[in-house]
Amino acid sequence: MFSKIKEMLGLGAPTDYKQLLKNGAVIIDVRTNGEFASGHIKGSKNIPLTQLSKAISTLDTTKPIITCCASGIRSAQAKAVLKSNGFAEVYNGGGWRSLQGKLQ
Repeated sequence: MFSKIKEMLGLGAPTDYKQLLKNGAVIIDVRTNGEFASGHIKGSKNIPLTQLSKAISTLDTTKPIITCCASGIRSAQAKAVLKSNGFAEVYNGGGWRSLQGKLQ
């Protein structure tokens, strides 16, 4: 059970986010529109967590998805939503600022 929690929170083995992007990954920022407007990762797509279920049909299930938010909690929830809707390759990138640093 502990390993499942670690996986949901993105605390497992290190993920090479740069390589994922090279492989066509999409970054989904699940913060509110206002939070996103105050700063975000260039090229990321803003789909607030509260709207994610409605927007699932607009996403490509064959591409890797990296979720991010302010701290990693909403992005973990978004990962769970996407996985339960047939997305095979979803990664919790955690907080967007931290993820941005890993992409540089």
